[in-house]
Amino acid sequence: MANLRKYLIAGLLVWLPLAATVFVIRVLINLMDRTILLIPPEWRPENVLGFSIPGFGVIVGIFILLVTGMFAANLFGRRLVSIWESILGRIPLVRSIYSSFKQVTETIFSSNSKSFRKVVLIEFPRKGVWSIGFMSNRGMQKVIDATGQELISVFVSTTPNPTTGFIMMVPPADVIELNLTIEDAFKYIISMGVVVPEGQARDNLINGKLAQKQTGS
Repeated sequence: MANLRKYLIAGLLVWLPLAATVFVIRVLINLMDRTILLIPPEWRPENVLGFSIPGFGVIVGIFILLVTGMFAANLFGRRLVSIWESILGRIPLVRSIYSSFKQVTETIFSSNSKSFRKVVLIEFPRKGVWSIGFMSNRGMQKVIDATGQELISVFVSTTPNPTTGFIMMVPPADVIELNLTIEDAFKYIISMGVVVPEGQARDNLINGKLAQKQTGS
């Protein structure tokens, strides 16, 4: 029975990560494959060639992104995008949703942005309990004015779904920067602490040694 259990676990360790990877990739491909619906029915592969082409929608989706990017990057395209955003800005509910997502997207994908570039450690949800977070930005100015102190916005992810979490505004003195990559931090969160990074970051997390920020002295 002990050997049987060992073999079953060894088999799960082989197949579960593979199955999860295939599942995620299939979901992404199927999602992008839906862009084929933008093509008129008479132009689709199943009608032109007599059979469907798996993944053809992915190619169409990438092509649409490239064409849109090339168009939006020139002067005429930027003008049209500005007009389009002006129209959306006049619709009450749409205005709030669109502007929020646009700001988040611009912040994350901007080459000069420092958002979500640093992994930090803060005491949350109470003193003496530490949580890994991601430095997202400077604190909200109205909150800074109300508290009378400089604050940093830190996103603390939940596990195993890192896309949900809490926004904490904490003083810089209470933020400890970790020598840890974004990828390793996400692995640690998604695995519920099972996958611990290698090297110095691993020692910090296992032994409880906190990487103190450099003071320049």
